[in-house]
Amino acid sequence: MGHRNSRLKRVQDDDLEEEDSTVHVIKNYSKSTSKKVSDETRICFKAKVLSRVFSEDYEKEKEKNNNNKILDPRGQTIHHWNKIFSMACLISLFVDPLFLFLPIVGSDQLCVANDMILQVVLTIVRSVTDVFYVIQIFVRFHTAYVAPSSRVFGRGELVIDSSQIAMRYLKRGFFIDLIAALPLPQVLTWVVIPNVRGTVVTVRKNAMWFIMLVQYLPRVVLMYPLSSQLVNAIGIISEPAWAGAAYNLMLYFLASHLSGAWWYLLAIERQEACWRSACDLEQPNCQNGYFDCRNINDDSRTNWVNSTNVTNLCVPTSNFYQYGIYGVAVATNVITSGFFSKYMYCFWWGLQNIRYKIALANLIT
Repeated sequence: MGHRNSRLKRVQDDDLEEEDSTVHVIKNYSKSTSKKVSDETRICFKAKVLSRVFSEDYEKEKEKNNNNKILDPRGQTIHHWNKIFSMACLISLFVDPLFLFLPIVGSDQLCVANDMILQVVLTIVRSVTDVFYVIQIFVRFHTAYVAPSSRVFGRGELVIDSSQIAMRYLKRGFFIDLIAALPLPQVLTWVVIPNVRGTVVTVRKNAMWFIMLVQYLPRVVLMYPLSSQLVNAIGIISEPAWAGAAYNLMLYFLASHLSGAWWYLLAIERQEACWRSACDLEQPNCQNGYFDCRNINDDSRTNWVNSTNVTNLCVPTSNFYQYGIYGVAVATNVITSGFFSKYMYCFWWGLQNIRYKIALANLIT
């Protein structure tokens, strides 16, 4: 009987030990699972924090993670860069129309050539401004942006993940920045135009129309949002009212500058068109190639210049050809003047033209 009770007691003790072992295993598994889930949650949370951060915590997060490649769009670095880049944009917008002044009337006033000194200077200045557009592309690839989903809460979270920034920039704005950074005037002036058959002025006019549509307008588009940001910040466009007035006046000068440059180029085109019309009356002695100064040493051209009546026919006072609004440029010898003289006159003409258009628009409204 005692043996039976001891056996029963031993069996019960074994069952209790087995239950304790099972409970211990379950507890250990539960702890390990909880720890694993906690670690995964912490890792995911950490990844989320590293990909997004509030602007006021950006510098702390940058120092903690040694993330020196991503820039805060509201920081001083971007603010100073926007001021520098805006000046480069304005300079480039003023430089591009100067390429319209490259055609000049030759020494004998019966041919059109290129002002090589001005061409070299403009090429250098334009290439320097192009560097800033290339730097702007690099800056945009390394500038954080505000997450759209967080804009409803305060200032919003900054996305600082480089891959997300790059993908967003490639979808928005990269190709416009790339087109704006291309050296189109330099390539067309030095490579394309000299090797294209046709009149010097017509080829240059078509090339400049191409540049204006493909590149100049994108540069103006890039300048508009940048200037809007500067208007709302303390920078080039500061708080005083006179600064905003100066900025608007600068845009007015830019429009006048562009208008006067086109007026000059189209005036030379009218002059060359008159020469060609008069040349058709003197066939076969006259050839259209005579009006290109690259053929100025041609003996047949020299004989034709000594006997032609083109200089008497192609004047604004003659009824042979209608110059229209470009007759003033021919009558005042603007197309044969030096660069500074013709530029100031064309700029003044552009100011007058823009002012008349503004006054007319005010009368209509």
